[in-house]
Amino acid sequence: MKRNVKSVPNKLHVKTGDKVIVISGKDKGKVGKITRVFTKTGKVLVESVNLVTRATKASVQNPRGGLIKKEAPIFSCKVMVYDESLKKGVKTAKKVLENGQKVRVSKKSSEQFDK
Repeated sequence: MKRNVKSVPNKLHVKTGDKVIVISGKDKGKVGKITRVFTKTGKVLVESVNLVTRATKASVQNPRGGLIKKEAPIFSCKVMVYDESLKKGVKTAKKVLENGQKVRVSKKSSEQFDK
């Protein structure tokens, strides 16, 4: 008997703080910074991307309540690392420097993403 199990990536190609571009969905083409990574679900939270409206009750932090816009997570497969020099999304490769440190580099422009 087969189970209906969704595949979740065990390792993501992006990290917190990366500048990424959205490659599919309603926010296609938007560029933002990753603020949080959810490894168990394979999702990322990108600033000013996938904004949803939430109705909230009045509280101490928000005395008036009402409608609040906030970011919602999107799947990591919908984003690519953004290369500043090329002004587009690129695939990354691993490279070992002379001092033994592993860094991610752009496959097109060889720009380093891990400083």
